[in-house]
Order: sequence, then structure tokens, then C-alpha cells
Amino acid sequence: MHEVDIVRAHREETRWRILRCLDAGRPVAVGETVIYRALHDAALDLTPATLRRELDYLRDKGLVQLHHEDAPVWAAELTHLGVDVVEYTVDAPPGIGRPKKWA
Repeated sequence: MHEVDIVRAHREETRWRILRCLDAGRPVAVGETVIYRALHDAALDLTPATLRRELDYLRDKGLVQLHHEDAPVWAAELTHLGVDVVEYTVDAPPGIGRPKKWA
């Protein structure tokens, strides 16, 4: 695999795992510290700045809503579209590394 493809795959997997973390926390918003820790424990190499960049990306895609962006710690929750993506009821948009659904 090409180096750029590895970086892209990592970024897309990170986005998918963020969505899964937020789904696990529903119906309440999940703090970025909890998300960061869950991804770190899953051996995904990322920084707090990377996490915020990916949360911002997911917000721009309409998949998450961010809270407390003016505070030291952000929180996020899935939008209805984000729930549909996690539950496989709609196609995942480009840039999200969602695995194929098991039959």
C-alpha cells in the first residue's frame, strides 16, 4: 500500500471510530477526553489536535454536532444522519472508513 493511502486509511478509520464512540454515548454528548482515551486505547495514534480536526470534519459532513467549542473541552453527539450512518441505514459518505456490514 502506498504511504499516502496508509495515512488516508488511518484518518478514515479514526473518523469511523469517533462515530462509534458517539453512538455508544447516545443520547448524551460525549466529551473529547473520553473519545480521545477510547481511540488511544484502541491503538489509534492521534493527538488532541488531530481529534479536534476530525470532529470538525465530521461536523462539516453533518454527522456530528459539537458543543462547548469556546470551552477548553469540547463535547460531541451524533446527528440523525450520523446515527443512520452508524446503523448502516444510509451509505457512508466519502471519507468515513466504515467497514462492510456483516450479512
